[in-house]
Amino acid sequence: MHKIAKLALALALYTTSAIPGFTQSNKPTIVLVHGAFADSSSWNEVISHLEKHGYPVLAVANPLRGVKRDGDYVRRAVKDIKAPIVLVGHSYGGSVISDAAAGMENVQALVFVAAFAPEIGESAVDLSGKFPGSTLASALGEAVALANGEGKDLYIDQRKFPAQFAADVPLAEAKLMAATQRPITDAALAEPAPKAAWKEIPSWFIHGDADRNIPPHTLQWMADRANSRKTVVVKGGSHVVMISHPGEVAKLIEQAASAK
Repeated sequence: MHKIAKLALALALYTTSAIPGFTQSNKPTIVLVHGAFADSSSWNEVISHLEKHGYPVLAVANPLRGVKRDGDYVRRAVKDIKAPIVLVGHSYGGSVISDAAAGMENVQALVFVAAFAPEIGESAVDLSGKFPGSTLASALGEAVALANGEGKDLYIDQRKFPAQFAADVPLAEAKLMAATQRPITDAALAEPAPKAAWKEIPSWFIHGDADRNIPPHTLQWMADRANSRKTVVVKGGSHVVMISHPGEVAKLIEQAASAK
């Protein structure tokens, strides 16, 4: 059979039942959205906890190109999920889920994991500087200019990554995270949020009190502003509590999923 014909046949046979989130379950589908300087593998341990308890899970690869653009991407990625959805965002991914969830009737809850929950018109840069404590700017490495002239890709200096991003993660693992980090555009961090779904959808928050990317004061302030149903503060937790404390993160997600 011709290669193109084989591919067409394979696509035709690949039904939604084969996609995570479309399996038969009486529980909501959990959709996980990573943030800047990370990738979907940052949710691995959280996924293991959730799947053990019967939750369908989909970890979306966040493009990290811009809030509206990334929000549109997440919406397209989950548009065929008919079941109730809990959208979970880490860091910049919080801005993305707050945009993506707007107008999605089957999103029943939002969970912000050390994440931004911006008001319309606020950017990640605005919120990072609202209260003192972020040391991210001084930890960034050499930026990479984009070929299309749309700004630069930002990375954290690998030497500074463990202390800045993942201080409570074993050093060997943090170094691997530094080497495999995904960049975000400077424009994405400065883009004003076009929507604020947390104003309409019940929200839950969890963060560490030793976060160096987003000041803990800012994280608590955003949770309070959003009338968080429950806010968990992890003592000594870094910016990546979903890696260092996956059980606590998964537990909060499950509470959001089971809330009435």
